[in-house]
Amino acid sequence: MITDCKGNPYPIYTQGNVEDSVTVKGAIPQGSVFLLKVAVKAGNEPLPGQFFMLHPERSNHLLGRPISVYHVDRISEEKSVIFFLILIKGKGTKELFDLRAGDKINLLGPLGNGFSRQNSDKKVCIVGGGIGIAPVAGFAETLEDSSYDFFASFKSGSYGLDYIHPDKLVITTDDGSVGIHGMLPAGLTEFTLKEGNYSEIFACGPLPMLAYVKQIAEKAGIQCWLSMEEKMACGVGVCLGCVIDSTEGKKRCCKDGPVFDSKILKFEKKDSVAGIKIQPRRESITGPVDLSVNIGGVKFENPVIACSGTFGFGTEYESVFDVNKLGGIASKGLTLEARQGNDGIRVWETPSGLMNSIGLQNPGIPHFIEEELPLMMKLKPVTIANLSGSSLETYVEGAKLLDKTQVPVIELNISCPNVSAGGAAFGMTCTAASEVVKAVRSVTKKPLIVKLTPQSLELNKVVLSCIEEGADAISLCNSFQGVAVDIERGVPVFDKVKAGLGGPAIRPIAVRLIYELVMEINRLPKEKQVPVIAIGGIASWEDAVEFIMAGATALEVGTATFANPYAMIEIIDGLESFMKRKGYKSLAEMKGLIQPK
Repeated sequence: MITDCKGNPYPIYTQGNVEDSVTVKGAIPQGSVFLLKVAVKAGNEPLPGQFFMLHPERSNHLLGRPISVYHVDRISEEKSVIFFLILIKGKGTKELFDLRAGDKINLLGPLGNGFSRQNSDKKVCIVGGGIGIAPVAGFAETLEDSSYDFFASFKSGSYGLDYIHPDKLVITTDDGSVGIHGMLPAGLTEFTLKEGNYSEIFACGPLPMLAYVKQIAEKAGIQCWLSMEEKMACGVGVCLGCVIDSTEGKKRCCKDGPVFDSKILKFEKKDSVAGIKIQPRRESITGPVDLSVNIGGVKFENPVIACSGTFGFGTEYESVFDVNKLGGIASKGLTLEARQGNDGIRVWETPSGLMNSIGLQNPGIPHFIEEELPLMMKLKPVTIANLSGSSLETYVEGAKLLDKTQVPVIELNISCPNVSAGGAAFGMTCTAASEVVKAVRSVTKKPLIVKLTPQSLELNKVVLSCIEEGADAISLCNSFQGVAVDIERGVPVFDKVKAGLGGPAIRPIAVRLIYELVMEINRLPKEKQVPVIAIGGIASWEDAVEFIMAGATALEVGTATFANPYAMIEIIDGLESFMKRKGYKSLAEMKGLIQPK
């Protein structure tokens, strides 16, 4: 083992073998906590309270997850098994849970300073809350039996106490399922600390609990060490993403901690972020919630719309899942005349995204009206005809034909990046955009959604000009332009060099654009405000909620369907469950929550 001058092991990057991943008995809800056992080469065992960055060899996530060490078994001179006690909190920890025996996992560590007893003359107090039980239980295991008292606090149930041997064990649960009924103060107070005559306190758990432990420890005049947690990228102190506030300035949780002297820590309760108030807790809802939205006077049963260019005409997926559960379906991009589209490679996968250069291949509007539209209209979702063109005249003529049909809504596509004429060229400037919207508006009374490109340097002004000329809604963002290179042949991947990029890679940028656009629209008089339909890397219900809270009324889902045909159904179901859990009776109650008031 290589250590620094203080005896702390230097972190190394190594690969381990998963020996087991099993749910932990006693955790409530059942299956919410699991034990991951990883075999590694012996010789770099962690100190109590240290952690590792864990990253499965086969992972869908960019970053590893910082996980504290719970227990270590030294099997032989060559092999150790490290136990990690993990709460399933998000996709990263769920990915760790899904590992099975024999899977490979990359580890960076051990990291951080860990726990270290300063005074061995008197008994110490150890406190763990929830999944914070893991590092303190690992520390307790290294102490002499009965040389400490252990206080464990959970919302419900109990776990992580297998290897400890305290003089006194006190368990509290919020629901009274185990031990004392109540949270930590029901079992640990300033009086308890003084009565215990402890030399030191070591604690890890949720922030409110740590703030409480700091308070009573300092009142009792007892040295207190708290293990903190913060989101991090590197784990070794270079990214500076995991800093926490202290009386000595900002401290790196991964390098200066995670264990800190409580005296320097600042626990300031935040009631807002960026001036936006944190939402208060609401009572959950057991009955139905309202997922419906209104766009241009047309009611959609839910806000999830199949995005143009990714769902054909809806019927293609009928045998795959129940498309009638969708709120709407936007047709393939339609032009006045039939088109064959672009030559050469048309799709190219990138990390977290998909590039495409289809070129608006479609059967033409007359064929669509005759053949595809009747079949779309038989489906329950609102049918949206996506209208594109190569010139002002072709847009107008196409709109005239569609206006004579029963199609409920037209989506005016002035955003396609993969055609030589028309498309995004009309959506780049206020003059061009307003001209085509005005012309199309003059020949149809149908609700008109204008689909815009994020490439415009004056995007919000373009939107306002479209609204001024009669747009009933805005859909944004069509794909971003990018370039891909075939390095083996030394040529561009696409015949047109540039192509459109969609998928999760663009989502944070799309959220920003939607946020800024809705903020601009909200400055208009009420009678001129129009709904915004978000497009851009939406793959889960969490993504959908993000866009809605940023101000979107509805959502178009595209690339995600290629990766997971059930994506849109899962988004609808997830939205409903989220609203019930958080107490939102309608989408309107959470729409635009992060918008300035």
